[in-house]
Amino acid sequence: MIPQTFIHDLLNRADIVDTVDRHVSLKKAGANFVACCPFHNEKTPSFTVSQSKQFYHCFGCGAHGNAISFLMEYSGLSFVEAIRDLAAYVGMQVPIQKTDALPNSIVPADLESHFAKNYHISNPAISLQDLLNVMQVATRFYREQLKNSEKAIAYLKKRDLSGKAAARFAIGYAPTGWQNLETVFSDYKSEKTRNLLVQAGLVIVGDEAKQYDRFRNRIMFPILNQKGQIIGFGGRALDDEEPKYLNSPETILFEKGRELYNLFSARRAIREANCALVVEGYMDVISLAQHGIDYAVASLGTATTSFHLQKLLRQTDQIIFCFDGDKAGRKAAWRALENSLALLSDGKFLNFLFLPDGTDPDSFVKQNGRESFGQQLKQSIPLSEFLFKELCSRINIQTSEGRAKLIHDAKPLLQQVTAPALSLILLRRVAELCDISQPEVEELLQIKPTYKKRTVKKAPRKQPVTSYRWLIMMLLHNSSYINKIDRKLLSGQKEDSKEIAALEALIELFDKNPHLINSEAPTSTITAYLQDSSHRAFFETIESETLEWSDTIDLEANFLGALEKLQQVQRKKRITELYSKSLNALTDDEKRELQQLAMR
Repeated sequence: MIPQTFIHDLLNRADIVDTVDRHVSLKKAGANFVACCPFHNEKTPSFTVSQSKQFYHCFGCGAHGNAISFLMEYSGLSFVEAIRDLAAYVGMQVPIQKTDALPNSIVPADLESHFAKNYHISNPAISLQDLLNVMQVATRFYREQLKNSEKAIAYLKKRDLSGKAAARFAIGYAPTGWQNLETVFSDYKSEKTRNLLVQAGLVIVGDEAKQYDRFRNRIMFPILNQKGQIIGFGGRALDDEEPKYLNSPETILFEKGRELYNLFSARRAIREANCALVVEGYMDVISLAQHGIDYAVASLGTATTSFHLQKLLRQTDQIIFCFDGDKAGRKAAWRALENSLALLSDGKFLNFLFLPDGTDPDSFVKQNGRESFGQQLKQSIPLSEFLFKELCSRINIQTSEGRAKLIHDAKPLLQQVTAPALSLILLRRVAELCDISQPEVEELLQIKPTYKKRTVKKAPRKQPVTSYRWLIMMLLHNSSYINKIDRKLLSGQKEDSKEIAALEALIELFDKNPHLINSEAPTSTITAYLQDSSHRAFFETIESETLEWSDTIDLEANFLGALEKLQQVQRKKRITELYSKSLNALTDDEKRELQQLAMR
């Protein structure tokens, strides 16, 4: 795993304004930078980036974080991938530390160690970069071969794929023959190169150590990760060879359950359309792109997984699944529905579109054009409608037994839904279909409603900032203030327990990591250590409040004032303790202490 100290140094070196501005155009606004939020639709900029504090905050949707979390949310990268991306940009080498792992809740399993364990990588000297370089060489080779293959070119023309589209998607051709890659890898049969090509998924070693290319006589579609790196291929057979489509095997680089074809190139279009279109095939994506529909992605020969959905829901509020209307297409759609239920949130939309029998997105858009396909998209049905349509198709809803079966089948599905409003609406729909009351449905499905009756309350007046909150703000703003805080001021306090607990957690962090006590350390480097804290959301709220500080605010005076108030609280508490004793019970020291306290 990656050492926490490295993450600290990385955040110190990387400038969040530079990181965000690479993806979102920022404008200067006073001491900060602003833009329309990339995580939700808005016309007036509420997305603020602080260069001095090194964090971003959206006052519209609440998105908040540092440079690493921005790359994770914007680009859909894992924690480790985001660190590698940021480190590469600022020119730092990421170390790997196996013994001092970060908490599992914030750091996914490291890809290299995961695949080394599960796919028996035999040569630890081979790095990720070695494999990426091999994939680039192979891609160039396949693209050159396409230019020289009349057969492959004829196939693409037959599919109405233009040369411009072929270049855009870096399409190539793997020729017939068993060892064509030997022409670009001169030491093709050496042990080192053989291991490298095998681990990249380009070569197979069979019986008696026979070595041959995995892809032969196939149109080659490079698969890119979310950093634009080639990590695998999809190969379409030109003849009747089976399988018709062959993907790269699972490798260090490529895991099909986590990748989507064309997501890297489609990200901007997905955000602009606020919609992601999920189709089944490579040619569906390419054909749609040729007709100006650039927000389509495809799963890679597997069902749509929760990882796919998480990546897409980071990019957009709406996903439309477009599958064939046959039995296989509906089965794929149902799997996508099942995998999405636990990820749903109010404000996100998942729809399903089934094209007429015998057509797919590729053939439909060619025959009918972009506008007609757009009309089809408008007719897609929402997840809730598809859910009940499928459940009811399996039973006779007019019978008592059929309605009981509906409740039985709906139970494991609806129990996964955590979106409050949607969960309530789905429960009501079950009640209507089964002609029973909603409380009865809730009891039968064992679903505890998360909603509350609406009550109209007056908006509370903004409460003054407490002393504890000021101390937290100041420590996040400038960690050196920790040296001015008397820990005794926090002892025995019961009021404002949430703020006191958060302040104590922050002080404990500095005690365990004294290197953080540096007036030049930006806020983001401190809060990066608090990602697994139960107070994380509270710290993020306080961070966002510091953006409202004006240039005229006297931070030192406010800090000293907060300490003075806590000292007064402790003084009054001590006086009360001493007065609670009889005069005869007080020691001479306590009498002198009481006299001194009363004179302050």
